[in-house]
Amino acid sequence: MRILVVEDDVQIADLLTEALTNRQYTVDTAPDGAMGWDWLETVEYDLVVLDLTLPKLSGIELCQKLREHNISTPVLMLTARDTISDKIVGLDAGADAYIVKPFDLEELMAQIRALLRRGSATMKPKICWGDLCLDPSTYDVTYGEQPLSLTPKEYALLDLLVTNGRRVLSRPGIIERLWSLEESPTEEAVKTHIRTLRQKLRAAGTSDDLIETVHGLGYRMKQVE
Repeated sequence: MRILVVEDDVQIADLLTEALTNRQYTVDTAPDGAMGWDWLETVEYDLVVLDLTLPKLSGIELCQKLREHNISTPVLMLTARDTISDKIVGLDAGADAYIVKPFDLEELMAQIRALLRRGSATMKPKICWGDLCLDPSTYDVTYGEQPLSLTPKEYALLDLLVTNGRRVLSRPGIIERLWSLEESPTEEAVKTHIRTLRQKLRAAGTSDDLIETVHGLGYRMKQVE
């Protein structure tokens, strides 16, 4: 899932980016409301974490703009203001939840999970490709009874491949889905992650290469019986 953090406090933005990335989310950040709007017009997000007080375009204005354009992406608003009237203004602008700074990180993560669940029609179930299974609720991956230890990016890549099955995913398409706008990796990064995934799958006991290269196009999961 992809999350946009609109926050002008660099320390808080970095804290949120690290915490969310460690929990398998793809994260983009914007230091002001105007840039946040530019990205929201370009990229489809599953959630926006939005500071109330922002340069160029305030959090209230940005949230109102989202709703005026019928963008229903869940919004979690962060603010140092803790009065009832401030909360009412934020919620009336279209925010779905409101957390006051300084915040407890685990409480914030719980709010994010709740909003993402609310934004999805159903929770993503456990997915399998033959004997390979991924559990999105715990991020556990197993092949048969053998667990695989994957990095967050490796998990996200394998999840993307298994979810798409036999559909071919190009390297640029994978980059767009799994890397933030700030990272801008080369296609070599995708090749490196694919190679590492294949090594870990073989180490777990796969008798065949589950990830198939479609030359000149990209990657897909190999057909299994």
